[in-house]
Amino acid sequence: MRRSIYKTPTELVAMLPAGALTCAALDAVEEAIAPGVTTLELDAVARRTIEDAGGESNFALVPGYRHTVCASVDDAVVHGIPSATPLRAGQLVSIDAGAQLDGWNGDSARTFVVPGDADPAAIAAGRRVSDACRAAMWAGVASLARRRHLGEVGADIEAEVEEQGDFGILEDYTGHGIGRNMHEDPTLYNFAVRGRGPVIKPGLAVCVEPMLTAGSPDVTEDDDGWTVRTRDGSLGAHWEHTVLVHADGIWVSTAADGGAAGLAPHGITPVRPR
Repeated sequence: MRRSIYKTPTELVAMLPAGALTCAALDAVEEAIAPGVTTLELDAVARRTIEDAGGESNFALVPGYRHTVCASVDDAVVHGIPSATPLRAGQLVSIDAGAQLDGWNGDSARTFVVPGDADPAAIAAGRRVSDACRAAMWAGVASLARRRHLGEVGADIEAEVEEQGDFGILEDYTGHGIGRNMHEDPTLYNFAVRGRGPVIKPGLAVCVEPMLTAGSPDVTEDDDGWTVRTRDGSLGAHWEHTVLVHADGIWVSTAADGGAAGLAPHGITPVRPR
């Protein structure tokens, strides 16, 4: 029989440590990002953080993938493979990471502009697409506290993207359920679709993860079989959080504050499941 997409209250609480560890790994990566650092070195930072806490990288458990993070630079949007190429100030870097701890998973992504002395126009361009993607993610997270069906969440994400400006939304890459596995049902689209989708109710655990481009939404896959890159060479950004829906509200397990800062502009206060 197909497993229910909804977790029990006990299972949601059990997911909290994996989310916190995923957050810690990305915090460590953020502290380490600098000109001259390679994404392979950032991968090692994330791996040490996860393993030192007794967890394991759920990315490294994916068949054919051996790294702890995906590192997508500039026109690479998602699934970039860490490399030995040093980063330069002003580049745009999306880091996607996940941790498995005690059999439960967390998954999160952030996009960074490499700090340092760089062309102000390049920095502004990177921040523009990253900020729009981040705003779309938080709009989707907030929607989980207000809407009845997942289809409405996708529509809210798309509406926020349109509010932010002229950006492309990747359509073949989506948000997803999470729990014992990093990727589970249901699918969470980042745009409006026909049909209402699953009911948003206590027990739902999903990853909200819009992926945007600064130009056309058309992408191609590199010969490495992983890296997804914009066809027109425009910048790409990726933001993601794991969100738990429970009887008292919602909680972002991959944010240190449960999502309080990101949800405040939406008038929502997250509540930790118990």
